[in-house]
Amino acid sequence: MLICGSASVTIGQDKTIKGLQETSDKKAFSNDTSHVKGWRKGGVFTLNAGQGSSKNWAAGAEKFSLSIAGYLSLYANYRSGKFKWDNTLDMGYAMVNTTSTGLRKTDDKIDLYSKAGYELSKNFSLAGVVNFRTQFAQGYDYDYLGKGYQKSTSNFMAPGYLIIAPGIDYHPVPFFNIFFSPISSRFVIVTNQPGSYFFPDGVIPAADGGGFELPLAAGYGVDPGRKVRAEVGGFASITFAKEIFKNITYKSRMDLYANYLSTERFTATGPGQLDIEKNKSKPQNVDVFWTNLIVMKVNKFLNVTYNFDLIYDDDVRQFGDKKSSAAAQLRSLLAVGFSLTF
Repeated sequence: MLICGSASVTIGQDKTIKGLQETSDKKAFSNDTSHVKGWRKGGVFTLNAGQGSSKNWAAGAEKFSLSIAGYLSLYANYRSGKFKWDNTLDMGYAMVNTTSTGLRKTDDKIDLYSKAGYELSKNFSLAGVVNFRTQFAQGYDYDYLGKGYQKSTSNFMAPGYLIIAPGIDYHPVPFFNIFFSPISSRFVIVTNQPGSYFFPDGVIPAADGGGFELPLAAGYGVDPGRKVRAEVGGFASITFAKEIFKNITYKSRMDLYANYLSTERFTATGPGQLDIEKNKSKPQNVDVFWTNLIVMKVNKFLNVTYNFDLIYDDDVRQFGDKKSSAAAQLRSLLAVGFSLTF
């Protein structure tokens, strides 16, 4: 399921061996049909950088900017007869430093996806998925209350998402599959305490508009006193991984989750005090996690990559004029850099 393979140096080898290696490399971008028994492991590491500068530029430009992005994608797949177990771990971190805004992160993710299945027929398997997502470091709202304040909005395991889902896996071709689970569990975890307030005890001074801050956990629909929200719902995961043109590969995964249980909405009523409103379940408000990666191979070590992620979570209500609405979260990154496959 992971678009990773093993690159080989072919100096001094004949055309037959080179042809076999080229075929092997292409298979690595989808499920490797030559892998029929035991473990197969590997990964790819990419490091991208960009720099810009200007002086006396009449049209206006940053005096200096530097961006660095690193990605590590690992896989470990097991085969034994009709049983298969696929594991992928995708990690990424990117930062940009400019003279006007300073150092900020532009990407941060940890995504572990594990699927085990037993083949029922050529196209169907009885399977189970475990997926865990979080981020490495603290994230910020850099213009909190419109005052330019820097308020923490995330951290490691704040939030974290864990999905456990038994179901059916449909795999008509090696590079595409659909997993569906009518009953699954999802846990939303926010560990930051106490509250991750910007102001002491979450009391906003009158000069900044007055009122009270919501704890960080409440912004993700989690009761701060519990730190974890458990959900039961339907889960589907659609994956695609293929070399779509020569030296251009595309990897995509879309996860959909419909929560069958009621949810909670929070309103800050005092220092450390919350009013909790129960809301009926709305499984039609499907949560979406969609990640995409396009890799254009220039040569053995140089790649052009484009990442695009979209997230919609109905319980993450941090947007809009009053910072109380859900919205589609978008992130993209185009970069050129060094790539090492192993």
